[in-house]
Amino acid sequence: MKILAIESSCDETAAAVVENGRTVLSSVVNTQIEEHKKYGGVVPEIASRRHTENICGVVEKALSDAGLTLPEIDAVAVTAAPGLIGALLVGVGFAKGLAAAAGKPLIPVNHLRGHIAANYIAHPDLEPPFLCLVVSGGHTHIIDVQDYTHFHVIGRTRDDAAGESFDKVARSIGFPYPGGVNMDKVSGQGNIHAYQFPHPKVDGSEFDLSFSGLKTYVINLVHNAAQRGEEICREDLAASFGHTVATILCEKLFLAQQHTGRKTIVVAGGVSANSQLRAMLTAECEKRGLRLCLPPLSLCGDNAAMIGAQAYYEYLAGNTADSSLNAMATMSIDKSFADYAGQ
Repeated sequence: MKILAIESSCDETAAAVVENGRTVLSSVVNTQIEEHKKYGGVVPEIASRRHTENICGVVEKALSDAGLTLPEIDAVAVTAAPGLIGALLVGVGFAKGLAAAAGKPLIPVNHLRGHIAANYIAHPDLEPPFLCLVVSGGHTHIIDVQDYTHFHVIGRTRDDAAGESFDKVARSIGFPYPGGVNMDKVSGQGNIHAYQFPHPKVDGSEFDLSFSGLKTYVINLVHNAAQRGEEICREDLAASFGHTVATILCEKLFLAQQHTGRKTIVVAGGVSANSQLRAMLTAECEKRGLRLCLPPLSLCGDNAAMIGAQAYYEYLAGNTADSSLNAMATMSIDKSFADYAGQ
């Protein structure tokens, strides 16, 4: 089954053709990073306009690269939630029109489920159940993946996502957007023990996380140093902060692993590209005798191949949509689009 997938949830306009949920026939990503860099972050209105300008060309190239025409596609999939609402609407509207014009099934996909499915491409033998850490700029979740379309959220951030905290700290010490990526690039040059940061505690759940207080602590540290005329070593701070975030994520993840007993650990989302987190997870899983599945760097960020991978399993489960499909800025990973039909 060949699925044409479209992704436009933030600042990448992407399209891909994926066969049977595992084989990528083409993948095209048009990024807006350079344009948003001047503003220090994604400007939603600009992102939506660029999606509108780029989506036709990106989809045409995905089909061309796959050596296929639209009639040879079996279904059209699209990210319909969560994300920037204006950006999502561009992709959803385009996919609805394309599916209707071509007479193809329309498959809505949750963006977070797509990130998890990137690992089905990278690890063809991977099958649920497993425990997954989804960690990105907007989301930090610990999820028990029970099967391809059934998910149980064990823990989540109560405030800032891990990637969001990286970006805010990076901005406070002068790293350009995207801050988390640039912090990671220099972290290897720094001392992870140069700065000692607190590990936030969360009331009510042993698996939930919080990064807002940690982020504020670091920003205050930087401001206080500036008022005293002291120099902050950016490499040391990047290394220490990255090590602290990775440690907190691993502590909660392996606590959840002991609770669930899962023997396979999967990591997904943009922050899964972080070198310190990858190294710490690799060492811990080896020590504990657990299998670790990490996506390649090319599949960590937003892309349409991951959407096409998850769409295959959504289709098998009967999770398709009609022309009433609407985009949603927020949506829990354990809900289906059918739960929101008619709202």
